[in-house]
Amino acid sequence: MSKSNCTLLQVADVLRQNQKFVVMCHVRPDGDAIGCSVALAMSLREMGKDVTVWNDDGPGEKLAFLPGTDLVVKPPREPQDFDVAIAVDTSTHPRLGDAPAAVRSARVWINLDHHVSNTGYGDLVYIDVGAPATGQVIYELIRAGGMPFNLAIAENLWAAIATDTGSYQYSNTTARTFEIGAELIRAGVRVGKISEQLFQTHPRRRLELMRVMLNGMKFTCEARVASFALTRAAFTGIEGALPDDTEGLIDTLRSTEGVQIAVFMEEMEGGKVRVSMRSKDPRHDVCAICAKFGGGGHTLAAGARVNGRLEEVETNILNAIADAIHHQP
Repeated sequence: MSKSNCTLLQVADVLRQNQKFVVMCHVRPDGDAIGCSVALAMSLREMGKDVTVWNDDGPGEKLAFLPGTDLVVKPPREPQDFDVAIAVDTSTHPRLGDAPAAVRSARVWINLDHHVSNTGYGDLVYIDVGAPATGQVIYELIRAGGMPFNLAIAENLWAAIATDTGSYQYSNTTARTFEIGAELIRAGVRVGKISEQLFQTHPRRRLELMRVMLNGMKFTCEARVASFALTRAAFTGIEGALPDDTEGLIDTLRSTEGVQIAVFMEEMEGGKVRVSMRSKDPRHDVCAICAKFGGGGHTLAAGARVNGRLEEVETNILNAIADAIHHQP
């Protein structure tokens, strides 16, 4: 399945022919979003291009160890002009946050992604739904276009791919993914060092959040669904807690024996609830469930931002999951 209207070579040609770029990715960025944004920006800068990277929330404390993350800044209040605007790892235009409004003009908009739910916005669209991470797409672009490649770029791409494959464990990991991983290691990536930072180093406050989750998690649909709803009060009650600290907590729910779908719901400011959903069984398409609430993603990993009170959203989400499970042939 493809929603592309161009090839990577055509994208590379546009990159070579222009000078001023802005790279953007989705709000609350994960390792894939930041890793591929920074890797692409660094490669373009090595080509002598003028490159800016914008994100509403920045790389966060967790990813700050990656080289080049200081390039990621918040969009300015005064709009700017660019030759090319590039969106990476972002399935819908609104998920880019405030960044697009800061682009006064751009001759070309490029959309590079791997989400099946991508709406296909932009002038040049390249979406590889078979790639487990947008980091893999950026690697293929750099190689196909003969663009600069070095250790710093490789480290960002490793983080991008490792994040979205669960450190090369998820079922979306392909033979090509391992081949690219080998190339990144040959470029000098120290797997142990990066893995320790990504997966084995957490602040104490995250453990406090996990304790709250373990005490409040629910099991429904004959224990096939594990869920947790994090209230704003519980989050702010943990000293120093940051939004990034909730990342990955859903994996604990997902790993429970017998659980087929895991859901993490987080009450946010402004009357919204951030919903993350994971499935172990491709018959249970969480992307389709999240789409009912204006979200999207992949068959086995998806999310949405839903307007409403946490209790109401939790009920509606769990009812939708139950309906999907009970109607599964």
